[in-house]
Amino acid sequence: QVQLVESGGGLVQDGGSLRLSCAASGRTFRWYAMGWFRQAPGKEREFVASISQDGDSTDCADSVKGRFTISRDNTKNTVALQMNSLRPEDTAVYYCAASMFYYVHSTAPWNYWGQGTQVTVSS
Repeated sequence: QVQLVESGGGLVQDGGSLRLSCAASGRTFRWYAMGWFRQAPGKEREFVASISQDGDSTDCADSVKGRFTISRDNTKNTVALQMNSLRPEDTAVYYCAASMFYYVHSTAPWNYWGQGTQVTVSS
């Protein structure tokens, strides 16, 4: 089992940057692909970015391509999401998640979730 705790959310102006972090407990962190999802008020939770178990493969949503970067450190059991050129439409609660398959964008195969961290981008 994996427990996930996100941090790094906050309020930022349009065009600004934030770095989200997710700390995982347990010795099995390296068994899991890691991902970031987000959910805006009144909308479904959506895929943002993911990274494979060894960190060699990544995937991201078209809406964040070129602006967001996902990375992981298996020695520290952490995964990060660097968010640049933020836009008001990026405002959402961001969730860290773990799965066996990094390339799946739907939420169903993502077995473990953090509690979420709020990101607000003001115009």
